[in-house]
Amino acid sequence: MLDKVTEHIKKVESFKASDAAAVEAFRIEYLGTKGLLKELFAAFKEVPNEQKKAYGQAINELKQKATDKVQQLKDELESKEEEAGVYGDLTRSGYPIEVGSRHPISIVKNQIIEVFSRIGFNVSEGPEIEDDWHNFTALNLPEHHPARDMQDTFFIQTNPDVLLRTHTSSVQVRYMENNKPPIRTISPGRVFRNEAISARSHCIFHQVEGLYIDKDVSFADLKQTLLYFTKEMFGKSKIRLRPSYFPFTEPSAEVDIYWGLETETDYRITKGTGWLEIMGCGMVDPAVLTNCGIDPEEYSGFAFGMGIERIAMLLYQIGDIRMFFENDVRFLKQFSSTL
Repeated sequence: MLDKVTEHIKKVESFKASDAAAVEAFRIEYLGTKGLLKELFAAFKEVPNEQKKAYGQAINELKQKATDKVQQLKDELESKEEEAGVYGDLTRSGYPIEVGSRHPISIVKNQIIEVFSRIGFNVSEGPEIEDDWHNFTALNLPEHHPARDMQDTFFIQTNPDVLLRTHTSSVQVRYMENNKPPIRTISPGRVFRNEAISARSHCIFHQVEGLYIDKDVSFADLKQTLLYFTKEMFGKSKIRLRPSYFPFTEPSAEVDIYWGLETETDYRITKGTGWLEIMGCGMVDPAVLTNCGIDPEEYSGFAFGMGIERIAMLLYQIGDIRMFFENDVRFLKQFSSTL
């Protein structure tokens, strides 16, 4: 008899159930009014006197283990039901994970960096909160210079010497102060100007500016570099440089590419000329080199700068610059397949 009870104890310990019906059947089998434990207790009088103590202890152990097992299984099933209520069916297959998309500004910025990295340009970065020296004075824009009006600036009210940078040329100044020629770097980043927000302009935008300083650098080097860029970026092999003015370059020029007149959109964005302005450039003014600790008698260089939003609007035919800053998921999902 004692062996029979011991066998049932092992059976109870190893029992498992996957649903409430199996638990209930197990409870009835052992703890029901006509269950196995009632039969074992009734058989107690037939046990020899010398085994009664051990038999009684074994029956009580079996009853306790059966009671604990029933409660344990019920708790486990209730826990699974709660998880299923919160998370759904935990045995279901996983849903397809949607692929995110890069922002078009990031896509174009990375493309520009990739193009210039092939010809030896590294990437330099600097602070968005800048001082007057690096943003203006070192770039041949001393206080009260009329060209400062070209860039309506956000100044920090408590300190008029601190401002939000208006161009990434300030990064180039910092780079020249801390690195000796030859210098070949591009400076992508966010800039700020106090301008009215419209479909064509914004108070926040992004630039990539390039700088090359070395011995015997000429305007011809600048033109060939820009021609290489336009071929790689736009697939256009025809450019022109129009005389212009920038305080930190002399001579200065605006760069146009021949976009063509193949479609109605081409006529619209080029105003019927086929030519499209994409950036400004020029030879670095000797005064800027002097301000940055570089001898203009020994070194010369060129610089260029372009707006990333403008390039993105051309490449993706986006008609409103404000769309870049609205975080509209419908707009951003259009770039899911673009690396």
